[in-house]
Amino acid sequence: MARQAEEAISYVLRDPNGTTSTPIIGIVRFNNDRIKVATGFKVIPAHWNPLKSRVKNVVDATDKQQINDWLQDTQEAVKHIIADMKSNRQALTKESVKVRIDAYLKPVVDVAKPEPTEPALFTFIADFITAAPTRVNIETGKHVERRTIQKYETVLKVLREFATTYRRRVDFDSIDLDFYDAFNAYLTATKGFATNNVGKYLQTLKVFLNDASARGIAVKQDYRSRKFKVVKEDADNVYLSEAELLCLQNVDLSRTERLERVRDLFLVGCYTGLRFSDLTNLRPEYIKDGLIRIEQQKTADKVVIPCHAIVTAMLTKYGGTLPRSISNQKMNDYLKEVCQLAGINSIESKAQTKGGKRITKSFEKWEMVSTHTARRSFATNMYLLGIPAMTIMQITGHRTEKAFMKYIKLDREQHAKVMALHWQKQVANSPFKIA
Repeated sequence: MARQAEEAISYVLRDPNGTTSTPIIGIVRFNNDRIKVATGFKVIPAHWNPLKSRVKNVVDATDKQQINDWLQDTQEAVKHIIADMKSNRQALTKESVKVRIDAYLKPVVDVAKPEPTEPALFTFIADFITAAPTRVNIETGKHVERRTIQKYETVLKVLREFATTYRRRVDFDSIDLDFYDAFNAYLTATKGFATNNVGKYLQTLKVFLNDASARGIAVKQDYRSRKFKVVKEDADNVYLSEAELLCLQNVDLSRTERLERVRDLFLVGCYTGLRFSDLTNLRPEYIKDGLIRIEQQKTADKVVIPCHAIVTAMLTKYGGTLPRSISNQKMNDYLKEVCQLAGINSIESKAQTKGGKRITKSFEKWEMVSTHTARRSFATNMYLLGIPAMTIMQITGHRTEKAFMKYIKLDREQHAKVMALHWQKQVANSPFKIA
């Protein structure tokens, strides 16, 4: 949104025409005067939206959510500061306004009243999160992703909330089976989380505790018990059949470029099995002699994928590249719109345990489609063609058949048909004829 007259602060770039990161400056306006405020953030001008005065929602823009949240919060705070000064008939001068804004941005800590000491567990987790951006995964050799760090931050926040309700101090020496039962109940009943979400919180807590234990900190070992388990349940996810993918190909989106590009990128995912993060990083130099050779971002595993005719057609359509990427969230929104236009509207049920209760809801299929549906569709459709699981796993990069089979969304009858297909091939290839 463009800056409106009533907004007390707007944001501009120090060097809007630059090619490297430049500071974001806040301009506070009041009466016929103004002052500048340093935000402490920098952004590449190409990632900045001057109309909205925010960082664009593009993949390459680092810390965009953190920056935009800070800009929004500060905008609201300055607005209230100016309104408060006016209502109390305080003189609005450069000096007086700056004092109030500085007091908000840099609050003075009362040393006479020190904050209560946090449990060592929370201090450790906070330090763990601070160091996360520089930490390298020993298995992949890659730095911790921003989304993983955000997950760490969320778990710490909820742990602190839980600590205010728990009868004991939450620390390294109190993470026992009683804590497990209470924390599990808190996530399930009080927070109303789904089972798999609860499992992610418990798994992340174990990450913290494992690291602390490895560093020689005395950690109660109950968390290693089988009873301190990471709860989970099978999710009712969907895949798109070959017939539904054909519907997607045939729907006319020529008048809506944003939907056409999303549809085309999604179809490439359906015929390569690549994750969204790898799909958006796919470059022409990775494709040679009808094969895609790429190192997966998540696992650092190298995979080789044959180019399906659909993939080749899309590369030709876009001059040897793929449609430009957008954020995962927008991609999911547009995908649902595309699938609805393509008539992918069969009724599907989705069951999950949430808040301790088993809940089943019905949806039209397009409502359940996301970027990850492409990878699931690839695995399932290839399996239905009778391609051995181990061969498909070499393409998808799955390391275990157990993990791979979670992607195969077939009912008992479809599995029986896959086996019958294998038998038919055996008979056709056999030198002995059955009378």
